[in-house]
Amino acid sequence: MPKSKFVDFKQVKSAVTMEQVLQHYGLLDDMKRSGDGLSGCCPLHGGSNPTQFRVSLSKNVWNCFSECKHGGNVLDFVAEKEKISVHAAALKLYAWFDLSPTDTPSEEAEEPPRTTPPARPTQSSAAPVRQPTTAKSQPEDSTPNAPLKFRLEHLDTKHPYLAERGLLPETMVDFGLGFCAKGMMAGRIAIPIHNADGKVVAYAGRWPGEPPEANTPKYKLPPGFKKSLELFNLDRAIKAPGPLIIVEGFFGVMHLWQCGVKRVVALMGSTLSPAQAELIRQHTDRHSQIIVLLDEDDAGRTGREDIAVRLSRFAFVKVHGFEKEGMQPEHLSADEALDLAGGVP
Repeated sequence: MPKSKFVDFKQVKSAVTMEQVLQHYGLLDDMKRSGDGLSGCCPLHGGSNPTQFRVSLSKNVWNCFSECKHGGNVLDFVAEKEKISVHAAALKLYAWFDLSPTDTPSEEAEEPPRTTPPARPTQSSAAPVRQPTTAKSQPEDSTPNAPLKFRLEHLDTKHPYLAERGLLPETMVDFGLGFCAKGMMAGRIAIPIHNADGKVVAYAGRWPGEPPEANTPKYKLPPGFKKSLELFNLDRAIKAPGPLIIVEGFFGVMHLWQCGVKRVVALMGSTLSPAQAELIRQHTDRHSQIIVLLDEDDAGRTGREDIAVRLSRFAFVKVHGFEKEGMQPEHLSADEALDLAGGVP
């Protein structure tokens, strides 16, 4: 047990591996090793499916895709296994692996105990928390997007594409979108993008269906607009209760919105910029829950891992994985969406 008054959670997570913890419990021999991962029956709920429990050795995290329906790091595993708090789990790991405490706490030294996960979202997992090594990138232009001095008017809300996307008339009114017949967004569905203060800073244009030519992009943004500085629907989401849900696209937000889940924002892509991370930090705290709900494809899987790691520094983060390749938030039923949000519309 550490003599220091600080329990350094970051130190524990860096020093102890899931492989060591499984070995400590005598469970390692029951796991099947394949490349970077381990898999087997879940030792937490006593499962019998040999693929339901998975460990990523490189990320040092685990997930149960059956009864537990969540995952986490070594601290979370011990806490679940022993039915104790994360703080008590850290003390056990200090003792079991003879860790030498430091006198100075890291940023995670006073991390609060993990709370019980919300009502069983399908294929969700607690966020991986190990900090990845990332290449240095060029600093982004942080000059704010200026509010527009005009509004696109006479947008057609009866365009068949909008019905194909399953949007209700009231949703189209709430978000102010519609088919644009002239101007820069002519021939596209114009979607207003607001900043955190609720001011329109740009219109995105979505081609209604598949573009006729290969070089015609599905989405069009105005020149000079920096989407990395905005989160779509943030101005509305910050006024709503429940966990903050992060999706990729505009229509994912609108689908969840009309399902009754209002605290939802879109990255307008599958990556999280530093400015977007800062916006989320400003509107959450250590007691907040964030659910990362990106598309089930290579870009979405890569993006959600990075996002979860970064946001877990200041909030409790969970990752939701869909059951089938290619699934998106729009494939969720209203009941599934509300269940994901913990039943809090």
